[in-house]
Amino acid sequence: MSYPDPRYFGAKGQVSAAFRPASPAPDTGVVSYVATQKDTGGEFGLYKIDMPPRSMGAAEHFHRTISESFYVLSGEVRLYNGDRWLTAGQGDFLHVPVGGLHAFRNDSADPVSLLLLFTPGAPREEYFEKVAEYAQRSRAELKAFRIKHDQYDTDLLDD
Repeated sequence: MSYPDPRYFGAKGQVSAAFRPASPAPDTGVVSYVATQKDTGGEFGLYKIDMPPRSMGAAEHFHRTISESFYVLSGEVRLYNGDRWLTAGQGDFLHVPVGGLHAFRNDSADPVSLLLLFTPGAPREEYFEKVAEYAQRSRAELKAFRIKHDQYDTDLLDD
């Protein structure tokens, strides 16, 4: 394994870091935007998920263009690794490569907080903001919305 090819060719480095103070509340009620594709120039997207007790995160799905990683900040969350459900707690990590089946949910009576990392960065904000709305529409509209956002739910594949 080696480092990627250089992308910066300056001699002395540059002032280019971006700082964003913490938000006082989640941006969509459950998802906080830590670093979006726009913030990172498309390198990654980082989101904080705060799930209430006994809540579904995402059903079994895969992505064709992005990997997804999970890092548990607090509580216990159920993570599906494509083969079986695992119980993950504070400090646990799961990486799902492109094409890997996965899902997550909070089966516990306590809230859960975790980080989701997508690489490379993708415009996930519209997905997070509108998925609940599309879930109330027709199955065909929901499927088209999810495919637009590289979210291939296995329960919609046969339609």
